[in-house]
Amino acid sequence: MSVAKVTEIISSSSKSFDDAVENGIERASKTLKGITSAWVADQKVTVKDGKVDEYRVVLKVTFVLQD
Repeated sequence: MSVAKVTEIISSSSKSFDDAVENGIERASKTLKGITSAWVADQKVTVKDGKVDEYRVVLKVTFVLQD
């Protein structure tokens, strides 16, 4: 039997939402072992001088707890 946990992280990128997701998963993988899935709970942008400055995502990351 395995037990999983879900944690929430916020990640950003100056390029795109997809890049923000990639950055978040890559960084989470350095600390969390056994990541099995993630989903985007929210998306936001910051605006500067009338243009998108930064893409931000709130990720729910699922990982299996180790014995």
